[in-house]
Amino acid sequence: MGIMEFDLQTERMIKANEVNWDARTPIHVASEFYSVATRDPAEWFADYEWDDLGDLRGRELAHLQCHIGSETLAFAERGARVTGLDLSGASVRAAADIAVGRGLAVDYVQSDVYSAADVLGRGRFDVVYTGKGALCFLPDLAPWAEQVSGLLKPGGVFYIVEFHPLLHALGRVPDAETDLVIKHDYLAGRGHAREDGTYTYTDGSTVPESPEYFEWCHGLGEVITALIGAGLRITSIRESEEIPWRRWASMENTRGVWHRLPRAAPRVPLLYAIKAVKS
Repeated sequence: MGIMEFDLQTERMIKANEVNWDARTPIHVASEFYSVATRDPAEWFADYEWDDLGDLRGRELAHLQCHIGSETLAFAERGARVTGLDLSGASVRAAADIAVGRGLAVDYVQSDVYSAADVLGRGRFDVVYTGKGALCFLPDLAPWAEQVSGLLKPGGVFYIVEFHPLLHALGRVPDAETDLVIKHDYLAGRGHAREDGTYTYTDGSTVPESPEYFEWCHGLGEVITALIGAGLRITSIRESEEIPWRRWASMENTRGVWHRLPRAAPRVPLLYAIKAVKS
């Protein structure tokens, strides 16, 4: 399924997202948040990710929705033959420059993820990886999962590490420092959400000429069902209380970029990981 098969309104929203990511890119490249000069790309990964992925040396790996490649570099440093794909042309150009500056051979391709298998090659990859803020920009998961399956060789591994839908559903109680309540949808069903594109998350910088972007929520059941429907066999599901981002000021730093809610708060999942294999 390609982007042209969506209705006109959805196509326009995806195009708005592309424009927004193009506008964010130079801000993100200059930010401390994504700096590869001061931050090891491996910091963006939990220890269990490397355990689940295993030895990557010599394996063909695709990183979908890779943005400027801050995580992508870590795969290349572990010996994988890496291809990154992203909707934003500005992002893939920046990612390519960053990889060259680090002395790493990474191929980057601009494409909508719904065309990934045709663009990158069907049955080509040993590993497909995605996540940490990717799925919320996809309006439909069933064709996305079909693309993932199409990219994989028989026996290939798909691995997604994504912000838990509960994280998106939680919000702060007004005028409270630490109290959180359910403020947003956990499940899909209300369509898209229009977001203010004026600022970006790295440092609050103004994003020029990009007033809006769009997101879609996807419950964990929807993700799992889409993967099973695409013929993938799920071998593990993890839920974690840590995320590589300080979502709320009350969060405690655990290591590097990783944070969790205060120890006095209830333990709830903020991140999940799914490993699946193509038969």
